[in-house]
Amino acid sequence: MKTFSPYNIKNLTLKNRVVMPPMCMNMAEDGHPTDFHYIHYGNAALGEIGLIIVEATGVTPEGRILERDLGLWRDDQIEGHKKIVDLSKKYGSSIGIQLGHAGRKCGIKSLTTYAPSPIMFNDHYGVPKEMNQEEIARIVLGFQEAARRSLEAGYELIEIHGAHGYLIHQFLSPLSNHRTDEYGGSTENRVRFLKEVTEAVKSVLPKDFPLILRVSATDYVEGGIDIKEMVKIIDLVKEEYDMIHVSSGGLHVDQEITLYPGYQVKLSETLKKECGVETIAVGLITEVGQVEEILQNNRADLVALGRVLLRDPFVIIREGHGHVTPLFAYQRGFHVNWIQKK
Repeated sequence: MKTFSPYNIKNLTLKNRVVMPPMCMNMAEDGHPTDFHYIHYGNAALGEIGLIIVEATGVTPEGRILERDLGLWRDDQIEGHKKIVDLSKKYGSSIGIQLGHAGRKCGIKSLTTYAPSPIMFNDHYGVPKEMNQEEIARIVLGFQEAARRSLEAGYELIEIHGAHGYLIHQFLSPLSNHRTDEYGGSTENRVRFLKEVTEAVKSVLPKDFPLILRVSATDYVEGGIDIKEMVKIIDLVKEEYDMIHVSSGGLHVDQEITLYPGYQVKLSETLKKECGVETIAVGLITEVGQVEEILQNNRADLVALGRVLLRDPFVIIREGHGHVTPLFAYQRGFHVNWIQKK
């Protein structure tokens, strides 16, 4: 099965094509990982996931979505992340991290929220402060420094969070970006902040280090980003990224989404074919059979399983039908029929 074949992203070789995508756990303490994270990500590694991408990690204090989100805005936060990395590698999974900034969707009431324009997401968040050039530069530097700390922690891949209505997505969409300077207006101008973040991050990475981008390929709202504009956006940055992780929505309260198994896969397929990029598909994918169909039909290069892995971190062992021998079983000579489906 293609699902269980290795895959290379630059210098990183994944043992299979299954990805655990970033999912915020809201269990950190002042940005530091806790025992919860070691158990959570350690379980995913024991479950034979090819690539684990650690949850959205704030590059500044107000870059967090909620107060108990992970962070990498200080050097003293590196050590806890290193323990996540070491555990995941020890039990056989490759591991990356998603770096992001919440922008106007920061839910920490004691902190100032920032956005490209003073447009609130909803009444719960209030009106954010429109970013000036100094604030843009500070957050770009925050991404750069968080990337440096990610390297020091041992992460093998970095994902830049440009999706789900958070700061980079806020710059990209005309619904949330009403600026009239060089960061607003045309598609090229709205991509400028992402380009500056990308350049800053890449400046501290080795040339063979994998860098990927998470996007919302449509806003599901008239006047926002649609798949046609996302093709233009990806064409403007694709030379800087090794893979595009394709999601959707999250920017606007009036979005209209019809949910069904694999509802976002077509977006991945479109970007892969029209932009000539490698992609990760995600979105209500719960079974290895779905993963295999997506890969066999060249609709994505990797496939992410999200909430199903929270419910059952051993799902690909169960569904593997002999293609996966768990590391913990292999090392101890156990027979694994007890965990696999017959």
